[in-house]
Amino acid sequence: MLDLTGKNALVTGIANNHSIAWGIAQQLHKAGANLGVTYLPDERGRFRQKVADLTAPLNPSVFMPCNVQDDGQVAELFGAIGNQWGKLDIVIHCLAFADKEGLSGDFSSVSRESFMKSLDISAFSLVQFAQGAKPLMNGGGSMVTLSYLGGVRVIPNYNTMGIAKAALEMNVRYLAAELGPHNIRVNAVSAGPIRTLASSAVGGILDMIHHVQTTAPLRRTVTQQEVGNAAAFLCSDLSSGITGQVLYVDSGYGIMGM
Repeated sequence: MLDLTGKNALVTGIANNHSIAWGIAQQLHKAGANLGVTYLPDERGRFRQKVADLTAPLNPSVFMPCNVQDDGQVAELFGAIGNQWGKLDIVIHCLAFADKEGLSGDFSSVSRESFMKSLDISAFSLVQFAQGAKPLMNGGGSMVTLSYLGGVRVIPNYNTMGIAKAALEMNVRYLAAELGPHNIRVNAVSAGPIRTLASSAVGGILDMIHHVQTTAPLRRTVTQQEVGNAAAFLCSDLSSGITGQVLYVDSGYGIMGM
């Protein structure tokens, strides 16, 4: 049985109960991990309250704002983790962003600003987190990020997000090579399309989900719980020999000829 008792796990990217990050957090908690949770700060504090109410049953011992475009907030987050826990065992990176311009129209029409913002939030943030986590994972650890098939194949309307996911997957490989001697493993889960707040911004997402349901070998899409189970596995000793990999959890859709 998967056991994460005594492990300290930081989970980012929870927006609501449909978030894949929420599915991962639940499975980590079920396996016995001690959770830390971040939320995206906003002026009215709506996101803070929403995430606080949702995650209250998981009893997170660290609960902090984190806008990855604010280096000060990222530094404060890892400083607080060091003060509260002393060590960090698991990082779950579920952060991605592309504006409407980056998710519609001709890809060649995207602006530099839109392109760079997507890469900054969606890909560089994993590097940021590795910088912060490395000193706290002095006994080894596991980092898991969330990718998608659009990082290796052209998906309609995915545009800039696909470029960001491709960069993210290469980040996984370079970080795995660097951090492996420190017994820190870095992997990604490439989940099939799930209707979430983030995916709703992609035009035709419901058609994509229906296509997976009719094309994938399992004839269905996946659930947040299934992605959460895979992530928890990658954070456990059961996957101790796995690093630098992208694990597809997509009902087998990725093997098909579209």
